[in-house]
Amino acid sequence: MRDPVIYRILRSTHHRTGDDWCIYPMYDYAHPLSDALEEITHSVCTLEFADHRPLYDWCLDYVDYSAEAQGRPQQIEFARLNLSHTVMSKRKLRELVEQKYVRGWDDPRMPTISGLRRRGYTPESIRDFCERIGVAKRNSMVDIALLEHCIREDLNLRASRVMAVLKPLRVIIDNYPEGQVEWLETENNPENPAMGTRKIPFSREIFIEQEDFMENPPKKYFRLQPHGEIRLKSAYIIKCERVVKDANGEILEVHCSYDPESKSGGATAGRKVKGTSHWVSASHAIKAEVRLYEHLFLAENPDEAEGDYRSLLNPDSLQILEGCLVEPGLAEAEVFSKFQFLRQGYFNVDPDSTRERPVFNRIVSLRDSWVKVKNNA
Repeated sequence: MRDPVIYRILRSTHHRTGDDWCIYPMYDYAHPLSDALEEITHSVCTLEFADHRPLYDWCLDYVDYSAEAQGRPQQIEFARLNLSHTVMSKRKLRELVEQKYVRGWDDPRMPTISGLRRRGYTPESIRDFCERIGVAKRNSMVDIALLEHCIREDLNLRASRVMAVLKPLRVIIDNYPEGQVEWLETENNPENPAMGTRKIPFSREIFIEQEDFMENPPKKYFRLQPHGEIRLKSAYIIKCERVVKDANGEILEVHCSYDPESKSGGATAGRKVKGTSHWVSASHAIKAEVRLYEHLFLAENPDEAEGDYRSLLNPDSLQILEGCLVEPGLAEAEVFSKFQFLRQGYFNVDPDSTRERPVFNRIVSLRDSWVKVKNNA
């Protein structure tokens, strides 16, 4: 064991005792004694503290604390959790917060408990993740895709499926009665029938995703196209009749016709088309803000990359979408409620949300790349 430094002299004003005291214990001396006085039974540390354990034990052997504490604490070292595409160092996380690379300690891109909660990760998914990776005595890197897999598995049976259009394109159904509103029934979660059904409004004007229409589509494009048909989820089959553009050639709206005999769940709904799109009623939809989150860092292990780790920050780690449209029932959603936006991913209601303008954080996309990697291993 090295010759340890136990105290240091620091002539500086202390935030509690002022200038009354200038001798301070070093961490390696204070650590075992504070554990003993606080009656800590097991002091769990990361692997770099293994070299400090002889001094930890020496202090407990030669300092009499029996009058103040019962029992002797034990230091045990384990490998810390290293998560890909992020940093776990408190110093670096503090720099990210103080230098405003993120919005605070609860920023949904931060690997903090408050950040994970605001992103939408559930306690069950985090516990499942920790159980899967276990406890090790050797440092290693855990792929963040495994954490994403755990939240997908947790929310698959619990999150209601809802319709939200992130980049709206107006669709007018010319042969649908003007002014008519139909309340259609749709399931809340096909993976969990016990969650029941709900009613959604359907009208002559709706919105679909911009990416669900192409004028000159490639082969095997099964969304809406000129003179092509798609089924609207839980509604009708529609056919594109014409496109209206502005002076710059940008598409303003798509005019369609619908087949009244193709209503989902009806006796005559047997006609099949290859594509199905989600949608919202134009007169009923609620405007929302959607925040799309990606990995905080571009590099898998920013701690080991050359240069300043901050140069590896992902400039697209947050994308804010204004003017998104969601079905009207989501105006009542409580903060931290979780939903699956059909074909978009799982989303969490952010604390910034209001009834007039709900805000949703994307927890994770629907694609589970970790399962593919695992199956191909």
